Amino acid sequence: ADGYYQYTMFECVYSTSDYSDMVYLASLSFNKDVYLQFNSTVGKFVGLTEFGVMNAERLNKDPAFLQQQKAAVDTFCRHNAQIWDSSVRDKA
Repeated sequence: ADGYYQYTMFECVYSTSDYSDMVYLASLSFNKDVYLQFNSTVGKFVGLTEFGVMNAERLNKDPAFLQQQKAAVDTFCRHNAQIWDSSVRDKA
């Protein structure tokens, strides 16, 4: 009841079977308000609050971490989508 609630949500959004429109999203929230988000289409972190802007500026200055996040659309999303989609299609 009393306390703080912080979480990170990772999403892979797509609508085509060839995954050509796939987008990787990483959203960081505090007390149910998103304050920072990475979007693979944009290619950088975007702050949605004052705290988020401060962190986006810091994270966007780290080229290695930024490249890792950009690559997640392939290493995390497409890789897992192929596994998940095939298991669903095999059952249909």
